[in-house]
Amino acid sequence: MPKLRLALLPMLVLAGCAHAPPERPAAAADAPAPASLRTAADRIADVPLIERDALFGNPERTNVQVSPDGASISWIAPVDGVLNVWVAPAGDLSKARAVTRDTTRGIRNYFWSYRPGTLLYLRDTGGDEDFHLWAVDVASGQARDLTPFAKTTAQVAGLSPERAGEVLVGMNDRDAKWHDLYRVDLATGRRTLVEKNDDQIGGYLADAGFAVRYATRSRADGGTDVLQPDGKGGWRVFTEVPFEDSLTTQPTQLSADGRTLYMVDSRNRNTAALFAIDTTTGRPSLVLEDARVDLADFLVHPRTNRVQAASVDYLREEVVAIDPAIRTDLERLRTLGPGLAWPTSRTLDDSTWIVNYWASDKPGTFYRYDRASGALTRLFDARPALAAAPLVRTWPHEIRSRDGKTLVSYLTLPRSADADGDGRPETPVPLVLDVHGGPWARDAYGYSRDAQWLANRGYAVLSTNFRGSTGFGKAFTNAGDGQWGTKMQDDLLDAVQWAVGQGVTTADNVAIMGGSYGGYATLAGLAFTPTAYRCGVSIVGPSNLNTLLATVPPYWASFFEQLARRMGDPRTDAGRAWLTERSPLNRAGDIVRPLLIGQGANDPRVKQAESDQIVQAMQARSIPVTYVLFPDEGHGFARPENATAFNAVTEGFLASCLGGRAQPIGDDFAGSSITVPVGAEIVRGLPEALRDHVPQVRK
Repeated sequence: MPKLRLALLPMLVLAGCAHAPPERPAAAADAPAPASLRTAADRIADVPLIERDALFGNPERTNVQVSPDGASISWIAPVDGVLNVWVAPAGDLSKARAVTRDTTRGIRNYFWSYRPGTLLYLRDTGGDEDFHLWAVDVASGQARDLTPFAKTTAQVAGLSPERAGEVLVGMNDRDAKWHDLYRVDLATGRRTLVEKNDDQIGGYLADAGFAVRYATRSRADGGTDVLQPDGKGGWRVFTEVPFEDSLTTQPTQLSADGRTLYMVDSRNRNTAALFAIDTTTGRPSLVLEDARVDLADFLVHPRTNRVQAASVDYLREEVVAIDPAIRTDLERLRTLGPGLAWPTSRTLDDSTWIVNYWASDKPGTFYRYDRASGALTRLFDARPALAAAPLVRTWPHEIRSRDGKTLVSYLTLPRSADADGDGRPETPVPLVLDVHGGPWARDAYGYSRDAQWLANRGYAVLSTNFRGSTGFGKAFTNAGDGQWGTKMQDDLLDAVQWAVGQGVTTADNVAIMGGSYGGYATLAGLAFTPTAYRCGVSIVGPSNLNTLLATVPPYWASFFEQLARRMGDPRTDAGRAWLTERSPLNRAGDIVRPLLIGQGANDPRVKQAESDQIVQAMQARSIPVTYVLFPDEGHGFARPENATAFNAVTEGFLASCLGGRAQPIGDDFAGSSITVPVGAEIVRGLPEALRDHVPQVRK
């Protein structure tokens, strides 16, 4: 499953920003212009343009899974342009049919239950993240909302072959802050209370019989207590996790027999290792460690729930076998190529796997793997339209920060800067610094549609794991505490300076772009270092950290102490002052470079007011800004029509700023809900594209 990210111009007077790229002199009409006069668009012109729809439109097929009994193979694919779940007999994929009929935002997160012929999927409304859990009977197509309560976010806590007819679900319909735990009957939807959450429990861990064995609860100091039932209706502390280890230490799962608790644990060390704890004696044993990175993703046996392999991801991800029983299988998967092959679904008897293979220049390809014969059968490419596209490789690098930290980073070069494809630039080109969200997340090696898109338009793309990013040990993550807008921004600037020193770009030709925390970093970059970047694109980025923390979703209550300690505590004068100082809104008057802002009106994490505030502040000071608003989106743009529409605007914006090429907007607003309340005239072609556009709102 994907990793959760928490979260986390009136007059155009600025040189090189909103005007057209310089034209070539007449004498050069029949010959290439001298390098000093060629724009990024000129340099990339001989490389075929990859159309936005091929990159950002619906995949042809994705999220392929096999049912636990092996009888069916399922995937997500469009129905009338909207993503739905399809199912086919495992022996005849030509008989596939859609078993869901979503007509609005589409379905992206689904999985098989252990009840034969029953699929589960999650769906929210308009991006509000009030995800409801639905069950669909594959034979009849009948769907049932298993959590039919207003303002409720379902949290799936367990599935087990021992309780095949049920699912364990957390629901916050009684108290918006805390989830009670229920067993829900898949056939009838009837729910049975397992745990009434009056103890501020953040999460539950149950055994194969759905008996709660462990739970977690945040402490006022930002640390975490791992709890066990005390046998009297209450809880006792099993182990304590200090604040400094709270992002890198947690129980992950129980073996099916209940005898082994697996934990990733960074206590008394820097990186999080995997430990197996004997639940009878409490004795831990080290399973796997890596001095460079935290262990995070694991392969688990479908019947025993024992960990068999782990992902170790430093510069590039590799799969390390723990159980000798699958070592040969993993070696066979490596024959698919130099990218990463990861089993995404397995039958209950473990005879058949579905494997996804990808590399930085190859979108996902799905295979069926038969363990007995070792046969790998190619099923689908996620995006066959890109099979012949001029995709380029991404190159990992270690960049040194000004105070000696190692910033694992990823550079993608356009062919105009790296004609021989060796990852070393031959000529400087404009650069887009692409900042990840979170900030408690990380960039990793792999296929990135954003990187491919921007490189194809003539830009180098640099993604940097700044301090505060996760995955590189608790010291690196904790080094970001209290550093929003300061040392975290310095790391980004140091990465840019590295790129300049390597000949990738020039210091005056860099844009900054990102979503969520990356959107904040963009706003902070333009407000706190006004001339460091040539322009910026902020997507759902918070501008006012005080109002951000005042409006977090209520069910983030268990994480709030973490936010207060790592950012600033809004309950104290000092904390509010810190949050005010680090808020780009309060320095909006210092912005002098072009800014594009994208926002979803239903975003529950970064409310629309975060974008409204800074747009209004810039308007009040007559500072140009373009504001794109989607009434049916939340924290990011999930509908392909909206993602394509926003990227069409972004492409024109970056072309006017950095001089890369831009595919005309054309009909890329079709089916989108895009609105542009402010600054449409700043982006070439945008007023014309909006003139006859009628927003199509789907929730």
